[in-house]
Amino acid sequence: MLEMIRFNPRIWFLLGFLGCMSLLAMGAYFQFVDGLEPCPLCISQRIAILLTGLCFLIAALHNPQAAGIKIYAILGALIALCGGAISTRHVWLQHLPPDQVPECGPGLEYVFQNFPLSATIKLLLSGTGDCAEINWTLLGFSMPAWTLLAFLMLASLSVLQIWNTKQ
Repeated sequence: MLEMIRFNPRIWFLLGFLGCMSLLAMGAYFQFVDGLEPCPLCISQRIAILLTGLCFLIAALHNPQAAGIKIYAILGALIALCGGAISTRHVWLQHLPPDQVPECGPGLEYVFQNFPLSATIKLLLSGTGDCAEINWTLLGFSMPAWTLLAFLMLASLSVLQIWNTKQ
């Protein structure tokens, strides 16, 4: 069964890159067309998707041999799993009781202009009360839950390239 999907890893890395770009395009659609403003954790997840996509694009363009494929596969999986960790925190914040949700912080534009980079990164990775709001669902799952699933799929696709290399 798995032999039927054994393609050149370059193709799979390119498909992973296209998947990441599709996710970013969907995020842009929700932000600019539907008017859903991204919270700090949403922006962090977008950055992780972008980094995963860049890793996949570089791997596809480089077209490495077996050792290089393993390095790109592990790097892509690690980046995707870091994004998955951010998504997991986001889902966790959304399921907190209302009295345990962190307070809403200042807007990101204000934080970028008036706080040091370390404080801005901490805000981007820890989230605020804005991150606990659920503004969109599909089949009962919020956007961060779908993003978590996407990160797990990207990490799996990346790790499968180790198996996919020709011995």
